[in-house]
Amino acid sequence: MTAQAFIATKEHRRFVEFADAVRRQHTIGICYGQAGIGKTLSARRYANWHKAENLLEQWGPRDDSDFLIYAALARARTVFYTPSVLTSPKQIHADLEHISTRVSICVDQHLEKIGKKTAPPAGIGKHVELIIIDESERLSAIALELLRDRYDRSNVALILIGMPGIDKQFSRYPQLYSRVGFAHEYRPLEQEELHFVLERRWHKLGQTLNPEDFTDAQAIAAVARITRGNFRLIDRLFTQVERVMKINELGTITDDVIEAARSTLVIGIS
Repeated sequence: MTAQAFIATKEHRRFVEFADAVRRQHTIGICYGQAGIGKTLSARRYANWHKAENLLEQWGPRDDSDFLIYAALARARTVFYTPSVLTSPKQIHADLEHISTRVSICVDQHLEKIGKKTAPPAGIGKHVELIIIDESERLSAIALELLRDRYDRSNVALILIGMPGIDKQFSRYPQLYSRVGFAHEYRPLEQEELHFVLERRWHKLGQTLNPEDFTDAQAIAAVARITRGNFRLIDRLFTQVERVMKINELGTITDDVIEAARSTLVIGIS
């Protein structure tokens, strides 16, 4: 995960609207987009996984500060899960039951603390309303059938996140695909949002970005051409920009600096 502060872009807001609709209508959604443009970050943010992941993994004694995490999980009612490359369908099933149970326990604790705990629905993961599966290309046909069966039995909404073409891949499984209610394309940063992100990058390096300045305008154009609005690539590029500036004792970000930084990267997007 990147160490950069989260930026609520237009695409993130679109993802939130998409996830809310899937969750509200108890359906299945497919989210697809290029690698590195922010799909995973948005999904983790929606589920409040950036706050809750450590607590859910390191299950143990609690203190009062953890109740803030319980509240975040109670708002989201969402599980975020990434299967490993070799995870079997049986293990996926066990992992989802395990995580859903822990999330529900946290929600129970929050409801009890605020005095709103009532008799909840019975069953494992009783408070979970949405499951988000990242890296869905890793799922085998059996795993997809397991998820479809789980959805039918529990009526818990499901979002599958993957690369472009995943919607066509899943169309080969009619039992699953017939239950898909929404398909959402997560797109790269547009020009205005790219400028907003770059203002923060310039500021971090002690610079002030002025698009009206010719030097800055050239640098912005170079970043746009190299990254094409890809969040992950922007992060990697500016790590090298900072390195180039320190080594050469430079005080201005120019297109030459951007190109020098780019020369050290392996660009893995098409």
